[in-house]
Amino acid sequence: MTPEAVLSHQPRVLSQSQRESYFGKGYVVVESMFGPSELAAIRTVVGEFIERSKQETRSGEVFDLAPGHSAGSPRLRRLRRPHQHHPLFWEITSGVLADVAADLVGPDVVFHHSKLNFKWNDGHDQVDWHQDIQFYPHTNYSPLTIGLLLEDMTLANGALGFIPESHTGELFDQYDEQGQWKGCLSDHDVERLDVSRADYIEAAAGAITVHNCRTVHGSPPSRSTDGRALLLNAYASADAFPYTPHPEPAPHVGEVIRGQPARWAHHDPRPCLIPPDWSGGYTSIFAAQAGEDDPDAAGSVRPT
Repeated sequence: MTPEAVLSHQPRVLSQSQRESYFGKGYVVVESMFGPSELAAIRTVVGEFIERSKQETRSGEVFDLAPGHSAGSPRLRRLRRPHQHHPLFWEITSGVLADVAADLVGPDVVFHHSKLNFKWNDGHDQVDWHQDIQFYPHTNYSPLTIGLLLEDMTLANGALGFIPESHTGELFDQYDEQGQWKGCLSDHDVERLDVSRADYIEAAAGAITVHNCRTVHGSPPSRSTDGRALLLNAYASADAFPYTPHPEPAPHVGEVIRGQPARWAHHDPRPCLIPPDWSGGYTSIFAAQAGEDDPDAAGSVRPT
């Protein structure tokens, strides 16, 4: 659906001004979407997974581990597909966050993927400037990602930053000069962006961020000794159809969770970069940006 068509529908959760801000800037922040008791329940489950990760020594189907991860000093970069591993996460994914998605992609919503990212102040938690849609091209640019802050987000712990209006600009090549997938912009392309305009989000736990799949975003390394977790869920309009293999196939992927399936595909005429063939395996953006491309590593990125 076009933004005009989306805005013609009555909102479920967001205000009209929040919806217009999203379409204007490419992202929006909504405070206090989740309360203290809800956050406490989620943090308890997250803590259980951190404990489980202490028994792991390499990244696999559930955990993406940073170099130096150990039982005594767990450095879990990502819990992959959290909605698959605990019912609470699917409850969140299919609950109010799906209503938020409907306010921004239209009444017919498809679930795309979920992930739980961490920052630990260990030197491996910077996320370079990138755009999402090159990881999973669709027939249009409705896909978006909703981030739920499980702790307060500040500049000190690596706040998520967005480049305003970048969703209306260029779609960048996220391969390096050798043809290796990096999942981020080159230094040359970053120099062409006005990163001085970056909006770093500082908000309290329970807030959500929503950004469009074309919006340039990233986060600096954390300077805080406390870990920070960010739960991310991606959705698309039902009339947006993927045309490359899904990076993280899982239950509910492609499922219509609001409204009805689309009978017609909406095609945006703007082209999209094609990523590597993810059917050979995928770990995370952290691994791609760090160049961890060992083809024998479980769940590793295998560029083609």
